[in-house]
Amino acid sequence: MTIAQIPHEPTARERQGLLRAAASIAIVGFSANTARSSYYVATYLTQDTDYRLYFINPNAAGREVLGRPVYASLADLPETPDIVDVFRRASDLPAVVDEVIALGSPVVWFQLGLTNDEAATTARAAGLTVVQNRCLKIEHARFHGGLHLAGFDTGLITSRRIAR
Repeated sequence: MTIAQIPHEPTARERQGLLRAAASIAIVGFSANTARSSYYVATYLTQDTDYRLYFINPNAAGREVLGRPVYASLADLPETPDIVDVFRRASDLPAVVDEVIALGSPVVWFQLGLTNDEAATTARAAGLTVVQNRCLKIEHARFHGGLHLAGFDTGLITSRRIAR
C-alpha cells in the first residue's frame, strides 16, 4: 500500500490512517536497555502488532533483541520501512531526516518530546510526512482501544470515567 504525503502536521485521523497503511516500522535510536522508552515501544509493537520491525542502533548492531536483529543504520535494512520512528536528540534529527530521505521512506515520526522544525521542513520539502512530538505506541494503542490514562495497555475498554 502506498502512503500519500500529508504536507502538514497530521491530524489524529490522519495519524490513524498512517498507522493502518503501514506494514513496516524502523526504530532509530532503539535501545536494548529495558528501562528506555524505545525498548518499551519496541516490546509493545513486537507483541501487539503485525508490523515488520527493524531496530537501528550502531552500538548494538549484530545483536538480536526481542527476536530481531539490530542494524547499524537505515541503509543496512533489507527493505524500505513505511515509517521511521526516531528516538534521538532533537539536534540529531536533521541528520536522521537526511538518511530517511535517501532511503525513501514515506513517513518520519519524531517521538514524544522531539520536535525540530528545520528537520520537519526539510522532510516535507522532500515529500515525506512528518509527525512530531507523538509517541507511536500511545497513538497505536489509542486508535486500537487499548490506551489507559498513563498510556499503558490495560486490556480493558471502557467508557466509564475514572474518579480522581
